[in-house]
Amino acid sequence: MQRLSVCLFLALSLLIVPFTTAPAAAKTITVGIVDCYSGPPSTYTNDVRDAFKMEIDRINAAGGVLGRKIEFVTRDSKFKVDIGLAAAKELIYRKNVDIMMGTINSALALAISDMCRKEKVPFLVTFAKSAKITGAKGHDYVFSITENTALAGKAGAVGLAKKPYLKYWIAGDDYEYGHAIADAVWNNLKKLKPGVTLLGQSWWKVGEPDFTPYITAILSARPDAVIVATGGRDCVPFLKAAKATGFTKRVPFYMHTATELSTLKPLGLNAPEGVIGTSNYFFYYPRTPENEAFVKRFEAAYKRKPAVGAIYGLLAARFISRAYQKAGKVKPKAFIKAMEGMTVDSPVGKVTMRACDHQAMLPMFMGTTKKAPGYDFLIADDIVTIAGKDVMPDCAEIARQRKK
Repeated sequence: MQRLSVCLFLALSLLIVPFTTAPAAAKTITVGIVDCYSGPPSTYTNDVRDAFKMEIDRINAAGGVLGRKIEFVTRDSKFKVDIGLAAAKELIYRKNVDIMMGTINSALALAISDMCRKEKVPFLVTFAKSAKITGAKGHDYVFSITENTALAGKAGAVGLAKKPYLKYWIAGDDYEYGHAIADAVWNNLKKLKPGVTLLGQSWWKVGEPDFTPYITAILSARPDAVIVATGGRDCVPFLKAAKATGFTKRVPFYMHTATELSTLKPLGLNAPEGVIGTSNYFFYYPRTPENEAFVKRFEAAYKRKPAVGAIYGLLAARFISRAYQKAGKVKPKAFIKAMEGMTVDSPVGKVTMRACDHQAMLPMFMGTTKKAPGYDFLIADDIVTIAGKDVMPDCAEIARQRKK
């Protein structure tokens, strides 16, 4: 009878164990990504997602984080705020994601950021450029992995201040990004080089089909150089127009992202040479073992070179995994505390998440477009590195912006 009881107990134990251990084994850290995977913006966002996946796969293969695997789900915003916000709500309220990530659309990033603040879900911004994200509208739950207009503008000014140009013209897209980056370049340039003067400005609507009248007007003013504040969908068409009109041969100009692979590859060898641009990443620079290994892994996985978005995806994966490992638990407040001041290694060197504003301190690389042997597209030449710490706004200024 006693032996029967023991056998019965063991049998019941075997039945019970799978049901008690399975939920613990099935636990994951879930990241919800909302971004635009339709149309021209996908040129940039696909690299973010693909590099993030590549790094997450590596982390999971090594055992994951805190005994958990990291998984992610994506939703296409179609570059529309209402669609993207609805997708974010679904991921937060129905999928119960631990982390939100995205997006290339600044208006959507700000909307998701506000939702994440209310719902206490950490949000990592991976491409949106509005300085408001970690500036005036920043808060505990939002972090930026990419540079913003304030940082890019200051980097542009630092580089241009070393050039001999004194008389400038500003031209660009007539919306927030265009004006924000133009103001950031010009206001910083005036401080760094007081002798500069602004001859005039030209602004066109986003998606402008013909840049020729604007280019003609700029050339007639005879500036020493031009600050072109255009981005996203207008980068490639403007460079194409600059080449066709001979603009680049008559006056030098600076355009943030002009040297990025995502901008230059579609133009092939028809892109204009001599354009000054800035970027957080080039697959051929810096020439370090870390960057070479990253490029090799990315090419093996996706059969293409990594563009600037890839560095943001990689950094997001590393920050997420290291922060949870440091926190020792999957809790929002513990994650936030661990992220603040954290430094991770990357193909561009060590990158720190500044504690006061949750802004990643990325280096900026300034160069000029040039044809190079072995490439069927232009690359950046004469590259100068501008350290992240040299373009960050003062923490006291960030505090003032948020107080307002």
